[in-house]
Amino acid sequence: MVDFKKNGGLVPVIVQDADTNEVLMLAYMNEEALKLTQETGFAHYFSRSRNKLWKKGESSGHTQEVKDILIDCDNDTILLKVKQNGVACHTGRKSCFFTKLDTNEIILDKEKEIEYNFIDELYHTLLDRKNANPETSYVSSLYHKGENSLLKKVAEEAAEFCFAVKDDNTKEIIYEAADLAFHTLIALALKNIHPEAVLEELKRREGVSGIEEKRNRKK
Repeated sequence: MVDFKKNGGLVPVIVQDADTNEVLMLAYMNEEALKLTQETGFAHYFSRSRNKLWKKGESSGHTQEVKDILIDCDNDTILLKVKQNGVACHTGRKSCFFTKLDTNEIILDKEKEIEYNFIDELYHTLLDRKNANPETSYVSSLYHKGENSLLKKVAEEAAEFCFAVKDDNTKEIIYEAADLAFHTLIALALKNIHPEAVLEELKRREGVSGIEEKRNRKK
């Protein structure tokens, strides 16, 4: 019996290649994700950043066929042995573990380029920049300056976008919209909120009157 109560309903899941025993990735499951994994034979996880269930490879096709499910002695960690179809990491590498901590040396090359959602890939890059050198990374420098400084930058980009729209300059509108979107994504990454959560909120509002939506928020 998996103990989901220890960590707020989630347990870490170590994913291992069933044939080579190579560690591919680490993710999290709640009870529903484990149930779906057992019922379908394909790995399902719970995304903490998107706050939703997801099937590995649902959009990319790089699914994980589960060969065995093991649990540790404390009943609070799961080991999945899988057949990895394609690659496990969103970077296009087979495993997520390819960077040496002390030297930042990449020990595995990309096996092949794969098509991932661009926003998802950008979001993970922004998360990685939290640990980058602020002297060489613009995004890292924003993180290190603190939340107020970052939010001030978002506000500045929003104002510049508004001015571009007011000036009716298509090229500038596109340029400033990209700047605003980029800095908004940085702010989301700061709070570990996946941009898909924003898309899900927009989907939820589909068919709902804007007036009704604002009225419901005030309740």
